[in-house]
Amino acid sequence: MGINRRRFLQTTTALGAGASLATLNAPAIAQSRTKVKIGYLHTLAVDGQIWLGVDRGAFGKHGVDLDLVQFTTGLELFQAMIGGSIDMLATGAVISNFPARGQGKMFLVNDVEFATAQLWVREDQGIKSFADLKGKKISTTTGTTAHVFLDTALRANSVDPKDLEVVNQRMSEAVTSFISGAVPAVALWVPFNIPVREKVPGAKMLADASAYYPKAAIVGGWAAREDYYGKNRAVCANIIRGWAEANDYFIANADAALEALQKNHYQQVPLTDLKEQYKAQKMFTSRDWKKLYADGTVTNWLQQVTDFFVRFGGIQNPVPASQYFDAKLYLETLPG
Repeated sequence: MGINRRRFLQTTTALGAGASLATLNAPAIAQSRTKVKIGYLHTLAVDGQIWLGVDRGAFGKHGVDLDLVQFTTGLELFQAMIGGSIDMLATGAVISNFPARGQGKMFLVNDVEFATAQLWVREDQGIKSFADLKGKKISTTTGTTAHVFLDTALRANSVDPKDLEVVNQRMSEAVTSFISGAVPAVALWVPFNIPVREKVPGAKMLADASAYYPKAAIVGGWAAREDYYGKNRAVCANIIRGWAEANDYFIANADAALEALQKNHYQQVPLTDLKEQYKAQKMFTSRDWKKLYADGTVTNWLQQVTDFFVRFGGIQNPVPASQYFDAKLYLETLPG
């Protein structure tokens, strides 16, 4: 009995030591997780990687639990973050607005909204070209991806934005105005093109954002409260790791990923429509994003959109993209 007892003690002691060592070396999934409250927009270009990362355990694997809160607009997202009710957010073009006002630190890009923004016109109201828009009304949601795109498209086609009237409405209302004939043009983002296409057979898409890529590009991404970011860079790095796994899976397995997203999070959107949304965004692998971060391409894209917000919103003493966007964390976090 004494020998057996000694062996038992030796075995359990060894197991205990081994367990402690294993705990130290265990992946983050086996350790305590940090809960992060994140606001987001429910559109594929913003939350595609988020939901894939959650469903596939990519964020949990790196020690992060996402407490997700859905919002309708980027403006509401930033108001919530500035007010302290969320820690960080994921959004579209507005990512180049508030950080330029000193409100939030951007640290991660989702994708380029390649053709998500579109300009639709009614030929039955005499609009067949950009020149025909002068003196007319265009509905959109100001301060958003659609508005940034509209400004770029007008200037690229020698139309001064001051020569027409931009009507600010929630996007659902802007589209309704166009469908009803109250306005002859609407600048929107997908999937709002679908009801336009279905209910106004004679509607014409005059241009989408892809026409101005890569010289001008609208990117969406993640920003955190500056105080949160300063104290939780390690947490933000783990979010980057989880995001990268989800992003690269999405690109490598687009059909399977879209089917899973449609089944679990986009039940009201037909799979064909979701695939159309996917084609309207331009994604890069996490490795390719490293090149675009490192050579300043992302910073330049952000600055172009910030310049729009400076003109439109009258931002005083704007913070340049080179300061509000922290490219270093991504470059340091992911392997070459």
